[in-house]
Amino acid sequence: MKLRIAGAQLPVTRDVDENLKGIFRALDFAVCEGADLLLTPEGSLSGYTHEIDLDATQGALMQVTDRAKSEGVALALGTCFVEEDGKCYNQIRFYEKDGEFLGFHSKTLTCGSMTDSPRGEINHYAVKKLETFQIQGVKVGGLICNDLWANPGCTPIPDSHLTHQLANMGAEVIVHAVNGGRNGSAFAKEVVWPFHQSNLQLRARASKVWIATVDSCYPRNIPCSAPSGVVDPGGQWAVVAESISEQFYVYTIGCEGE
Repeated sequence: MKLRIAGAQLPVTRDVDENLKGIFRALDFAVCEGADLLLTPEGSLSGYTHEIDLDATQGALMQVTDRAKSEGVALALGTCFVEEDGKCYNQIRFYEKDGEFLGFHSKTLTCGSMTDSPRGEINHYAVKKLETFQIQGVKVGGLICNDLWANPGCTPIPDSHLTHQLANMGAEVIVHAVNGGRNGSAFAKEVVWPFHQSNLQLRARASKVWIATVDSCYPRNIPCSAPSGVVDPGGQWAVVAESISEQFYVYTIGCEGE
C-alpha cells in the first residue's frame, strides 16, 4: 500500500468564491508535492451550512474537479451539497485522479442538542449508508468531524464506532474532514483539543488504520479545534500541522515519514 496524502487546513466561510481560492491554493501545494490525494475540511467548498448557494457551489465544484483532473490529483473534498434526491448532505466527495466521481460519505453522527427534540444540523442533513472507496488501489473510508469522536456534548446519537466499522469493511486509510466549533477559551484548549486529539490516536490504534485529518482554521487568529495531520495505526502522529491559520501537510502512507 502506498498513498501520498496532502491535507489542507483551510479557512472555511460561507463565501464560495473565497473557499474556492483556498482549495486552489491547496491543489497547488498537492501538485507541487506530488500528492495522490487532497483532503479538505468539512464544508470547505460550500461553507458549513445547509443553506447553501447551490448554483455557486455547483459551479465551484466543476472548477475544482476539472482542475484536479487536469493535474492528476484525487480528491476527498468536504462540502455540503444537494443531491438528485433533493436532500442536503454534509459530505466528503471522492474523485479519482482521472476525475471519476466515486461517491460520497455523508456525516452520520450529525450534531444536535441534547433536548428531547434535538435541534441543530441533525434536522437539516440526510444520511446515507456507510461505504468505502478505492483510490489508487487503496481502500479508503471517510468520516466527518463528530463521526469519529462522538462528542457527548454535540450529538444525541449513540457512538456507533464508525472508525471500527470502516476498518471491518476493509478500509486501510480513513480521511477525516473537520469543522469544529471553538472560541479560544481555556476550556477549548484544556478539554476540547485533548479530547479530539486523543480520540484520533485511540481510534486509529484500536482499529489499526491510518487516519488523515484536517480542520477548518476560520477564524484564522483562533487555534483549531483539533489537530490536522496523519495518525499511524499505532496511534502515533506521523505528521502534524501548526494549530493556527492556513496550513498544509503531505505524507506518504506506506513509506518512511517525511
